[in-house]
Amino acid sequence: MSNITYNQMWRQTQEALNSLLDKESQKRAEPPRSEVFIFQMLATFYIKYVQIFRNLEDAYDQMVHPQKRILIRKVLDGVMGRILELKNEMVELELAEFHYFDNILQDLKLTPQQLDIPIPKYFLKEKVEVIKEREKILAQILADSGVGLPMVKSPSRTMPLEDAVKAIQTAERARQGRLRALFMKHIFLQEFKARHSRIIGERIADVGSAALRIQKVWRGFHQGRKTKLEREEEMVFLGMNPPRLFGDLSEAVVRAQKVACLRSSVQSKHEDDYREALVAIKADLKLTEGPDIKENLQDQIRRWFIECRNLTGSFPEYPAAEDGGSAIIFSNKTPQQEEDEEWKMSPSLFLPAIEEGNSIYKDFWKNKDESWNFAQDYDPELIKEEKRKELESEIRVQVDELMRQELKNLKLAVNREKELPARGKKKKGGKNKKKGKKGRKGKREKDGDLTADRTIESLYKELVEEGLLVQALKVNLSDYIGEYSYLGTTLRQVSVEPMPSLLDVRQLITLYGILPLGSAEVHAKAPLVKSLLLAGPSGVGKKMLVHAICSETGANLFNLSADNIAGKYPGKSGLQMMVHLVLKVARQLQPSVVWIGDTEKTFYKKVPNTERMIEPKRLKKQLPRILKLLKPNDRILIVGTTCRPFDAELQSFCRVYQKIILVPRPDYASRYVLWRQIIQRFGGVVTNTLNISCLAKVSDGFTQGHVVQAVRSVLTDRRVRQQLRKPLVAVEFVAALSSQSPVYQEEEDSFKSWYAKTPLGKRHALALQGGTPSKAKDKGKKGKKGRKEKKKK
Repeated sequence: MSNITYNQMWRQTQEALNSLLDKESQKRAEPPRSEVFIFQMLATFYIKYVQIFRNLEDAYDQMVHPQKRILIRKVLDGVMGRILELKNEMVELELAEFHYFDNILQDLKLTPQQLDIPIPKYFLKEKVEVIKEREKILAQILADSGVGLPMVKSPSRTMPLEDAVKAIQTAERARQGRLRALFMKHIFLQEFKARHSRIIGERIADVGSAALRIQKVWRGFHQGRKTKLEREEEMVFLGMNPPRLFGDLSEAVVRAQKVACLRSSVQSKHEDDYREALVAIKADLKLTEGPDIKENLQDQIRRWFIECRNLTGSFPEYPAAEDGGSAIIFSNKTPQQEEDEEWKMSPSLFLPAIEEGNSIYKDFWKNKDESWNFAQDYDPELIKEEKRKELESEIRVQVDELMRQELKNLKLAVNREKELPARGKKKKGGKNKKKGKKGRKGKREKDGDLTADRTIESLYKELVEEGLLVQALKVNLSDYIGEYSYLGTTLRQVSVEPMPSLLDVRQLITLYGILPLGSAEVHAKAPLVKSLLLAGPSGVGKKMLVHAICSETGANLFNLSADNIAGKYPGKSGLQMMVHLVLKVARQLQPSVVWIGDTEKTFYKKVPNTERMIEPKRLKKQLPRILKLLKPNDRILIVGTTCRPFDAELQSFCRVYQKIILVPRPDYASRYVLWRQIIQRFGGVVTNTLNISCLAKVSDGFTQGHVVQAVRSVLTDRRVRQQLRKPLVAVEFVAALSSQSPVYQEEEDSFKSWYAKTPLGKRHALALQGGTPSKAKDKGKKGKKGRKEKKKK
């Protein structure tokens, strides 16, 4: 796509955004209706914002005009945050993490794939050098310390002489036997050829019958191949099979990929030119327009002195620098405008930024003539306008200092007045200031930095050597394969709560984990998610999702699993030091993910005797404190994974983990896609002899881990080479799958019943029964008060 096409895409997207903002303001002004209507409205806005987000992300990634990209980025972050806000509102309304939009998608004529939230490419593009440097340092530390290297096998014990002689004799006799067998085979083949040539010689007289036989075989083979090709063409025509070159990259796609790479280099060049132009144009303006700006400002302020003197009879007080200096004099704001600004408080923290970006687009870019700027380089006039304001602010600070002194001189010369300092106020303020400083100092000494004398590099190295900071696996979120749930709305209409699909889980990971960690602006204002729990059977891909969050955002991965911290930093002071090190490094090198694997061990109801030595509950009291220390500006996410959440104390468990996501076993649609893609990734070729549908049905109850293990065991190097003459069949994979234990329905039901006991699960169950969560809380409080009164009596 050319620059013109992406400009058109941006124009169309801005128009769609403008109409959506108008519609949203109208809906907010309307009186609220039923919950169903509100959810329909929120879901429609959510879906439309996702479509705008997808288009803006494409435009930002491919456009090369640096000033347009700055504006698109501002709107893109705003739209991203608005999506998170709408998601949060839908969760509070439906009291469920998963939502189903089948009917709305049908009304909007959209496919479920268009609801997939893309991960902005700039998350990694803008810090690719930092990530490479960090990976290089991490690899060097691991190599120097030997952490993570495979254990060297101990040398095998020496063999006795007699055993060695026997082994050599056995090997030699086997070698001679193989040679003799090869020799006998050679003799047999020679005799067979001679015997065969004699038989052919006897029959060579009947040439006609030989030719007839050859024709018969050839015609049969030719017709069979022709029939097979016709059948394949018919299946393609009916849409039952993909075209022959469906999976291959076309020349157009290859060319588009090359253009995208070239566009990226042009982007970098234009960004560098733009940064240089910012400095050069500002310096040029300072030389050419700086003296005039200074003179104009002084004239304006002098006129203000004289006007105030004429009106009031005395010179005015000069505004303090903290209040904005002389800028506040000429702000031209009326009380009515200030009232309007205070009243116009939007419930969304992102809508003002979106509206501002939209208005800038309409005022400047919508009808701008860019026929002169074919290369889409920076616009110097726009830079001048921006830098002129910046330069005026800088010069105003200097002018304010000069004019303050001039005002003092005027007062002395004309009014014969001298400013008397307000001693009482100063003393009072001074005392308060000192007290405040002392209080802050005392607090700093109390909660002091335990490693103030050490560098971040040394702390980073220590955590790597201790195995607490680990290297994340290179896994993309798109590698988490699955399919959408197409019956979610239908099941909910008959009061059946559906299990979420794998792509529903993937979308939640994007919303709660990747988008806030990837963008500092979004994380600071969006509904704050500090902790996330992934609960599900073993093998459903929970650890993979943790590594995917790190890979997609370039985040550091800290492993604070109970098994990993066992024996490290012993004692209370040691535990405090470990938490301090992790938080300090995580803050300095954010974004960061703190992973607690098998997190139910940290919250055990009763610690098993076999695990008492590792002290699995060491972090139980520390985790709530860590969450309190995390601020909106700290892009740190605590992620726990568990396959046995029922072993943990539910109350403390739910107090730590803000969002709980159930990761289910794959349904039929997901298993069908999973089998096909995993087989192809391991080098398998899917033909008509391989019944993928049969495999998807037979593997009901098995997880992604089981499927991968079965495919890996079947598709060895030897089997991959044999596929041309021996295509793959479903029976091979069924045999490999039968040796593994599936996840039974009872286990899945136990996860659902456990989730129903969580705070959100309880509120959802109560809402289905017709009650309200607030009533339940009041009842609980009344019950507690009643019990206390009974105890007192």
